[in-house]
Amino acid sequence: MILKTFHKETKELLRDGRVRLSFIIVILLLGIAVWISAKQYQSINEQHAFATQTDRTLWDNQGEKNPHSAAHFGTYAFKPKYPLSLVDQGVDKYAGTSIFLEAHNRNEAQFSAAADQTGLSRFGDLTPDFILLFIIPLLIILLGYNSFTKEKEMGTLTLLKSQGISSTRWMIGKWLALFLPIFLITAILLLIAGILLSSLDDFGVFNWSSLLGMFLVYIVYYMVFINLVLFISSRVKKSGISLVLSLSLWIVACLAAPKAASNVAESKYPYPTRQEFAAMVSEDKKQGLDGHNPWSEESKLLEEQVLKEYNVDSLHKLPFNFDGYRMQKGEEHEARVYFKHYNYLKDQFEQQSGIYRVLAVISPYLPTRFMSMSIAHTDYASHWDFSDAAENYRIATQKFLNDNFAENSEYGNWGYKADSEFWQELPEFEYAPPELSTIIDKNKSNLLILGGWLFGTFGLLLFNTKKL
Repeated sequence: MILKTFHKETKELLRDGRVRLSFIIVILLLGIAVWISAKQYQSINEQHAFATQTDRTLWDNQGEKNPHSAAHFGTYAFKPKYPLSLVDQGVDKYAGTSIFLEAHNRNEAQFSAAADQTGLSRFGDLTPDFILLFIIPLLIILLGYNSFTKEKEMGTLTLLKSQGISSTRWMIGKWLALFLPIFLITAILLLIAGILLSSLDDFGVFNWSSLLGMFLVYIVYYMVFINLVLFISSRVKKSGISLVLSLSLWIVACLAAPKAASNVAESKYPYPTRQEFAAMVSEDKKQGLDGHNPWSEESKLLEEQVLKEYNVDSLHKLPFNFDGYRMQKGEEHEARVYFKHYNYLKDQFEQQSGIYRVLAVISPYLPTRFMSMSIAHTDYASHWDFSDAAENYRIATQKFLNDNFAENSEYGNWGYKADSEFWQELPEFEYAPPELSTIIDKNKSNLLILGGWLFGTFGLLLFNTKKL
């Protein structure tokens, strides 16, 4: 019965001109989106390599210079483009691509792609994740909205009942006929993406296990939609009503719920404005040591502490330049201030994520979206991780420079210059994103919610099938 139903449903889908046209359109859109994303990925990687090399060359060729002048000269940390961003760009175009690393300041990432876009960006971008998250669920609705209603409208349901068919097997046959084309489209898309990425000379941290994980997330998402569409079709009598209800479900799940969740999260746990954040950081900086101000109360206390520690009565008798030592202590104070306030931002982000998880019970889109971005390393958590790594490198760089100044010059000697070869001793900035196992561990709640949607909709569909 399952195979007969499967063959019958498949033949009907293949005969329907609207279905064939829809498949062709979706496949063409997917092909174009993957090709565009692959070109963008390769181009951005080339720009990243060129910018990294150019910036390092500028740093290494500063010539003789005071280390603190070099600290203000600064360097850049460039965010790498991750391979699976070809499939899901996430927040990449809104988050900056490079962070300027300098003394005394923790800077935000700059040069986001969204800042260079025109008004046409309001209509959205043609990317694989847009098609995977929005268009394929619409395709599921088109294929399955009349799966059961057509049997009622044509009177074949009465004939099937008279033959004593198994409602469960009948439903399974229809489910498989709807699932197979969606499975094939998704598999082909991600397989092509994997082949493209693995054929590039530099495909970063790409691995097939992450791609497989993303594939499974989307397959579960589509299973949920298939279950819901078939449930609606089995409950109503008219195909038109089934179509309207299914489209309403898509609007709520994919458009209304994410927007509502964003508004609720932002209103309940808002971020401070840029001006408020800068003011709070500035106020806390004033409460501690300023490495540039030797006359402040904090500087005098530090002098007393160091003189007592080294058992000398003058800063000139210290075995290092106290100016460099004081500046390093000032950097450490400022770094603690920045970590305090950025940790507050991350706490707000975690609280907002909790709101999203709560509201995910009304939309399978939310956990799917978050899982997809996490696996692709294009979510906010990945951006935070990169930003923290850049800040740690900035702190290490300032210590590297201040220590050289303190150890190789005398107190009051601001004319000291490091050798031109000294700059090459600074290690290059390196960043590796979290492994797949770490991502899965951090997204357990999203996996549980998505799993709950899957088993809940399967149970609903099976329970309802017995009533047919």
